[in-house]
Amino acid sequence: MLVTERALDDLDTRSDPAIGDSAAEAAANAPATHAAPATGSTSAAPPADTRVIWLLLGATFVVFLNETIMGVAIPHLVVDLQVSLSAAQWLTTGFLLTMAVVIPITGFLIKRFPTRPVFIAAMSLFSAGTLLAAVAPGFELLLAGRIVQATGTAIMMPLLMTTIMTVVPPRDRGRFMGRVSIVMSVAPAIGPAISGLILSFLNWRFMFWLVLPIAVVMLLIGARRVTSVGDTERLPIDVFSIVLSAIGFGGLVYGLSLAGGEASGATPAGLLWATLAVGAAGIAAFVARQLVLQRRDAALLDLRTFKSGNFAVSVALMVVMMAALFGTIIVLPVYLQNVLKLEPLATGILLLPGGLAMGLLGPTVGRLFDRYGPRPLLVPGSIVVSGVLWALTTVGPETSEWFVLAMHVVLSIGLAFMFTPLFTSALGSVQPKFYSYGSAIVGTVQQVAGAAGTALFITVLTAQQLAAQSAGATAFAAEASGIRTAFLVGAIISIVAIVGAFFVRRPADMVEGADAHHGGH
Repeated sequence: MLVTERALDDLDTRSDPAIGDSAAEAAANAPATHAAPATGSTSAAPPADTRVIWLLLGATFVVFLNETIMGVAIPHLVVDLQVSLSAAQWLTTGFLLTMAVVIPITGFLIKRFPTRPVFIAAMSLFSAGTLLAAVAPGFELLLAGRIVQATGTAIMMPLLMTTIMTVVPPRDRGRFMGRVSIVMSVAPAIGPAISGLILSFLNWRFMFWLVLPIAVVMLLIGARRVTSVGDTERLPIDVFSIVLSAIGFGGLVYGLSLAGGEASGATPAGLLWATLAVGAAGIAAFVARQLVLQRRDAALLDLRTFKSGNFAVSVALMVVMMAALFGTIIVLPVYLQNVLKLEPLATGILLLPGGLAMGLLGPTVGRLFDRYGPRPLLVPGSIVVSGVLWALTTVGPETSEWFVLAMHVVLSIGLAFMFTPLFTSALGSVQPKFYSYGSAIVGTVQQVAGAAGTALFITVLTAQQLAAQSAGATAFAAEASGIRTAFLVGAIISIVAIVGAFFVRRPADMVEGADAHHGGH
């Protein structure tokens, strides 16, 4: 994904009709730092700002690719680095833990510092972590490299969302958020396929060596071309809130990652519940601390975003959908490899079309959202997701892999109709001064819900598998039974999303913007 400076100059006018005609005038009148658009504004974003968005999209795609690229490489690392499987899994668990700890802080960082230094810091951290992982002589430094990578990754998505909400007029936000869905869908989806392809011909270190030059190019272009958008404030940082955030969100995600091991007896139940209790207590203390600090606008993560009922409902639905997505992502490969006996590379390729379909539909769904609002997209999308999860409760050893492929593609299409409307409705429902906090909350929810979905599906799968084996079933049949039960639990939960879809409304500023836009024609 090499993006030249020439391409950055041209992308905004070629791909965005809404930005073409008035671009020169807007650019001439635009100050170096842009305030949020006025509610209901229909003016186009200045070209400099759209270039920032395109660059952030490209950089975010690169960093998010690394979230799933390690999964297929775990068996190779166990042999090459001579570590246990449980230790090697920390390369993924540690990445997610770091994301969960850092993302809540990004709302403050984006509010406190200009866009350009935040972008440079994020991409520098990611590039440094990638280099460290590529040259790591042992497991410890490889894990350290992954943690540094995750620190940069955690900053990018909230920065991208906040920038879009700040510079894009309300009537065009769905279209731009649709492009965000490409990043969050395609990048993680092609990660396993790319790593499987690399490992078929090259050493695992090339997963980092191939990404490093792309990240450095993005960093260098961004250092020159990214301009600051939105207003910054000299806010004091509350160190105690950072500590509580790390304990709360880190403890919760770590506890959820232990859930599957507890079901199989590999993790002591006392450790699991103690970790979850510490995480829950940390989050409760963190929330209480923010409620006090936000009275004088000094919160690390301002929770007044939840005063918007539309934001709260959208975030709740996001939790359900993210849990369904990550649970399915973790269970389907287990089913394909352990029950249908497919090779890892074949598994990655089989799941690739669904991720591509979800990403490619993003811009179309965004345009539909701008025109019709969230409900006409969310209701059918939630029904499709629920229907696929119910269909997956029928899988077994004799199920065709083509059926699984079709179900995964349809599931991805349903999720595509959910994510863009939910992101746009949630962030469009908060006051502009809370955009950075809303973006950080959405990012945090993604990580926690993903960990919760993974823990739920794996715990149910393992518990049912053990119960079936105790009843006399073969290991093969018992695992298939556990997988069906995991999808059954997901299908039951998905019904909540169907009901909730009817309660998400179009943000008020988008209604006003749409009225003004149609009135002008």
